[in-house]
Amino acid sequence: MSASLPRLIFTDLDGSLLDHESYSFAAAASLLQELASACIPVVPVTSKTRVEIEALREQLNNRHPFIVENGAAVFIPQGYFDQPPVGTDNVDGYWVKAMSGPRQRWLDVLEKLRPDFQGEFEGFHQAGPAGIAQMTGLSPEGAALANRREYSEPLQWRGTAERKAAFVQALQGAGARALQGGRFLTVAGDCDKGRALEWLRRAYCRAWQAAGTIDIAIGDSGNDVAMLEVAGSALLVRSPAHDYPQLQRSEGVMRSAACGPEGWVEGVRQWLDDQDPHIYSKGQ
Repeated sequence: MSASLPRLIFTDLDGSLLDHESYSFAAAASLLQELASACIPVVPVTSKTRVEIEALREQLNNRHPFIVENGAAVFIPQGYFDQPPVGTDNVDGYWVKAMSGPRQRWLDVLEKLRPDFQGEFEGFHQAGPAGIAQMTGLSPEGAALANRREYSEPLQWRGTAERKAAFVQALQGAGARALQGGRFLTVAGDCDKGRALEWLRRAYCRAWQAAGTIDIAIGDSGNDVAMLEVAGSALLVRSPAHDYPQLQRSEGVMRSAACGPEGWVEGVRQWLDDQDPHIYSKGQ
């Protein structure tokens, strides 16, 4: 594949490829089939867990790598590339690049902070599947999958904005990082979707002997900003719940008029129709 540059789509799921309320991707199904036929990888980059994405990938008929828990780890199916990328571990049929410490580390941090912020936050571990289902609207089975986290802990903040700032500062002092998404504050290590995207993009280039990639990142909320900033193009999907995320960049940015998967289709078709001739090779 050295003769041509690979095109890659890195996409958030909830509120982007998946509907904000129903979690359906039906509106994007036809385009996803077209992308598969064109051999353009669609790489999920999400706050979801590995097991959640595995179930969704079956529905999507997606066999590409994926990035879990807001950039905490990259999962590449073994054999996807000719060789495992340097720095990966063999885990359950994947080459895995972990970018965060384990979930238990962050649960321990939260327990130490709980007395100082009593009643102001509730994490997935504390809430359990029933509480997660209430928070998210997921089915009991889906909530159980959402709770099988390996690298991070999402929580619902219930205090004031001022107290939240103090909480985030306390987390940082304990070696954790807090990232605000569309609904939840996720506690993990020093990782984000952008760094995970950059690592995987380099892996593609090395495996396919490509000088760079033509790529787009797609997202709708604050936890997508890091990857939206570093991708060749950025698609901000309109949300029914909040404003578009704020970016530092101005070039190569699209904003959909439609929400969720309809907006996803709108933006991806525009990207395909108006392919930027600029080749993104930064950091390769």
